[in-house]
Amino acid sequence: MNVFESDIAEEIRSALPGTDEIIVQYLSGYLMDLDDAAEDEDVLQVTRTILDSAAPSSSRSNGDGQLDKLMDKLGRMLEEPLQKRAERNKAGTTNGLVRLDKVMDLSKTAVMSNTIALGEGVDLESINKGKASRVDMKKLEKQETKLRAKIEKRARRDLYEGSKLLDQHKKQQTYEEMFMKINPLDAAAASKNKSKDIHLPTIDVNFGSNRILSGASLTLAHGRRYGLIGRNGVGKSTLLRHIALREVPIPSHITILFVEQEIVGDDTLAIDSVLKADVWRDTLLREEATLNAKLQELEAENDEKRFEDARDEAQTRLTEVHARLAEMEAESGPARAAALLAGLGFSEADQSRPTKSFSGGWRMRLALARALFVKPALLLLDEPSNHIDLNALAWLEDYLQTWPGTLLVVSHDRAFLDAVATDIIHMHSARLDYYKGNFIQFYSTKTERDRNLRKEYDTQMEYRKHLQAFIDRWRYNANRAAQAQSKIKILEKLPELTPPEVDETETFKFPETEKISPPVLQLNEVTFGYTPERVLLKGINFDVGLDSRIAIVGPNGAGKSTLIKLLIGDVKPLAGHVTQNGRLRIGYFAQHHVDNLIPTMSPVQFLASKFPGKTEQEYRSHLGNFQISGMTGQVLQVIGTLSGGQKSRVAFALLSLQRPHVLLLDEPTNHLDIEGLDALMTALKTWNGGVIVISHDERFITTVAKELWVCADGTFSQFKGDVQAYKSLIVSNVKAKP
Repeated sequence: MNVFESDIAEEIRSALPGTDEIIVQYLSGYLMDLDDAAEDEDVLQVTRTILDSAAPSSSRSNGDGQLDKLMDKLGRMLEEPLQKRAERNKAGTTNGLVRLDKVMDLSKTAVMSNTIALGEGVDLESINKGKASRVDMKKLEKQETKLRAKIEKRARRDLYEGSKLLDQHKKQQTYEEMFMKINPLDAAAASKNKSKDIHLPTIDVNFGSNRILSGASLTLAHGRRYGLIGRNGVGKSTLLRHIALREVPIPSHITILFVEQEIVGDDTLAIDSVLKADVWRDTLLREEATLNAKLQELEAENDEKRFEDARDEAQTRLTEVHARLAEMEAESGPARAAALLAGLGFSEADQSRPTKSFSGGWRMRLALARALFVKPALLLLDEPSNHIDLNALAWLEDYLQTWPGTLLVVSHDRAFLDAVATDIIHMHSARLDYYKGNFIQFYSTKTERDRNLRKEYDTQMEYRKHLQAFIDRWRYNANRAAQAQSKIKILEKLPELTPPEVDETETFKFPETEKISPPVLQLNEVTFGYTPERVLLKGINFDVGLDSRIAIVGPNGAGKSTLIKLLIGDVKPLAGHVTQNGRLRIGYFAQHHVDNLIPTMSPVQFLASKFPGKTEQEYRSHLGNFQISGMTGQVLQVIGTLSGGQKSRVAFALLSLQRPHVLLLDEPTNHLDIEGLDALMTALKTWNGGVIVISHDERFITTVAKELWVCADGTFSQFKGDVQAYKSLIVSNVKAKP
C-alpha cells in the first residue's frame, strides 16, 4: 500500500481538527522520511507526544480516544516502511556497529595518555600506511548517491507539487461542462439588481506548497479594465486560474470566462465555434427547437385536458426561453461573431473553414473571439497579444476600450496596457498593489512613491545615526547624562521603517561581433511560393547590413516568417537569388522557440549538448548573462518546468553562443516580463551587429528599429511613418469595411 504525505496530513486533520497546519505538515514529512530519524527513535511515540502537546483544547476535551485511534491508524498505514526500517537497523547492529551510551573524549582515555607519555609525536599517517582501508567503497558510493537523491527530492518537492496541479488542470472537463459549472444558467436571472463589483479583503492563493498571495485584497470595480503586471514566475496566471475556477470566492451571480488555451481543432466551422461558445445561448436555442417540435406534436392531438395542460406548460416555457434569448440578443449572434472574426484577421472564407485546419496561433485567436462573443461580466485574458499580429492587436486594443464588463488582463506589452487599462494591479511580495490609470501613469506614480519612501527612510536613518552618536558620546558624562537619556527615549519612540524594496534590474549581453565586408545578406528580385500556383512573395529586394535595425510588420499569413526563412536558407526561392557573405553567422530566434528546447534537460545540460567543450561554471556564467540564475536553482531545473519567460532566456543564451553577425528575431517579446523586455531592448541597442525583428510590440519596435517594413499582399516595402501611424491606418481600414 503506497502512502503519501497528503494521506497522513488528511488523517491528522480529520482526527484532530484545528491542529496547527505547520504541525500537520511537519509530522507528515517526518513520518515519510523515516531515514532521517535516529535508529533507536520510536517515530510513532514522538508523533504522539507532539500531537498531544499541540492538539487544540477542543480536541483534548474528547480525551485520548481520538488520539489513540489516530495512532493505531497511522501504525497500520506505516506498517510496511516501519518494518523495513527495523530490519535495516537490525542489520546495522549485526555488523558490529554499536551506538555509544555517552560521548567519549578520546584525549582523556588511558590509551591516548600512554601515547602522549612517549614524549614524541606520533606519525599516524606512517602507522596506517600499508593497512587496508576498512571502508567499503561501493557502499560509500551508494550512500552518497542516495544522499544526493534525497537532497534533490527535497529541493524539487515544491516543483513536483506544482506540476501535479498542472496535470490536474489539463484533465479538466470539456468547455461546455466547465462553462455551465462555473456559470449556471440561472446566474443571469440572479444577477438582476445586484452589484457586479468584486471586493475580497483577504485572500490566500497557493500553487503546490508555494504561497502566491497572502492576505491580499482583490478589488475589481465593474466596468473597469485592469492590467495585472509582475515578474515572470510571480503567479499571475495562477491567480487568473484560481479566479476562473472560483477557487477565490467570486460572487456566484458574476459570470466569468478565462482565455488561456487554444481551442481543440475539429470539424466545427470557425463561425459556428464562436456561436457555440455562448453555452447559454446554444442551450436555450436547442431548448427552443425541442419545445417547438413538442408543441407541433401536441397540436395534432385532441382536446383532452392532459394534452391542453402539456400545451400550456410548453407554451409558458417557450415564452420564457424567447424572453431570455431576446435579452441576450441571440438573433444578432451570427453578425456579431462574423464581425469579431473579421477584426481578428479571419476572412469570409476562413470563417467557413473547420477549426482543425487552423494553426495553433489562429486557434488562439478563435478562443479570443469566442470569449469576446460571450461577453462575461468578468473577462480574464492571459497575454492576449502573444498570438496575434500587429494588425489584429490594433483592432483588439480599439475593441476593448469599449468593453462593457470588467476586464482583468495579464500583459507585458506596455503599449497595449497604455491603450486598454484604466487601472494597474502590481503583483509582488505575495500582495496586490493598485494604481489608477494606464501603465505610463502607474510607472510615474510608483517611481515617485518609491523615491519618497527612500527619502523618508534615508532621512530617518540619518536622524537615528545622529541620535545614536550623541548618546554614545555623552551617556556617561555627568553633565550631559540627562540629555542623553532624553535622546534614548526619542530613539525608542521612532517608528520602525523597513527598507524600501529595490526594483530588480536585468541585463542581457550579446557578444561583440567582428566586422565583415558587405554585402552581408541580400535578397535580389526574389519570388517565393510553396507551389508555383500560389505565390506568397513576388519581386522582393532587401539588403541587410551590420548596422541594420529593421522591424517587419503585417498580417499573419502574409509571409513575414517565410521571409526570415528565405534569409537563413531554410527555403529556396522560385526566382531571384539570396546572397550571403561567406563568413556570415546568423542567429535565428524562432517564434515557437520552445519546440527547439529539450524539456528533459537542465539549461546547463542543454547548452553543453549544443556547444560542448566548456566547463559547467562557464555555462552557468553564460546563462547568468540572461538572468538564468544558479542562486534560484533555475540552472538545475529541467527546462520543461521553467516559465515561458525563463525558456526564452535559455533560447537567447543559446543564440549568443553562436556569436552571430546578424540576429533574426521572430516575436522575441512573447513571454518576457517587462524587466526582461527592457533588458533585451538595451542589449540590442548597444550591440554592434544587424537586427531584423518581427514583432507586434509597439514599444519594442519603436525602441529597437530604425526602419519599418510592411509585408502584405505579396509585397514587401518600407513604411514611411511610425508604428502608431501604421496601427491607426489598420483600425481605420477595418472600420471602413461594411
